[in-house]
Amino acid sequence: MSLLPKKGTVYVVDDDEAVRDSLQWLLEGKGFRVRCFDSAESFLSRYDAREVACLIVDIRMGGMTGLELQTRLIEARSPLPIVFITGHGDVPMAVDTMKKGAMDFIQKPFNEDQLVGLVERMLDHAKDSFADFQTAASRDALLSKLTLRESQVLDRIVAGRLNKQIADDLGISIKTVEAHRANIMEKLSANTVADLLKIALGQNAPKT
Repeated sequence: MSLLPKKGTVYVVDDDEAVRDSLQWLLEGKGFRVRCFDSAESFLSRYDAREVACLIVDIRMGGMTGLELQTRLIEARSPLPIVFITGHGDVPMAVDTMKKGAMDFIQKPFNEDQLVGLVERMLDHAKDSFADFQTAASRDALLSKLTLRESQVLDRIVAGRLNKQIADDLGISIKTVEAHRANIMEKLSANTVADLLKIALGQNAPKT
């Protein structure tokens, strides 16, 4: 039986050891699992995108800044909710991070109750975000099973093309299109064309 806290993981990225230690002490005392890093680079090298988690990061650090880390995570389409630690002069910068999707920012010294409430909200948000992220990853994994020709046929099915039109588009026979279509349905575990469209368009397939 695992003895790890059930609330979720909080990543703390700050180049100030005192800040890392105080956040770890506070949050572990409230039942959160905390993993601390002294730089954005070390966090990126060990971050597990499959984990339901949130990120508390200092906006100003040596090396890669918190802002640059946020940009990297956005580029990777990470679902990780982020809150920034700021000093008094960093509020305009922090507002900019929120426009890019950060959930909030906190100023030193921390208000413990406010911080714990914020972390709980972030982890609730993370559960939903990670579910969507995993659905998209599953869809991408399914679509990666298709050959180039099957992908071309699927694109045309999604566009509403008929088998004869697809055959003409690709310079193949209708029988070949039908064979590709059957293979696509099998590989994507689709029972109907409606299921196929939902998978291809990134919607959840209906529950049977």
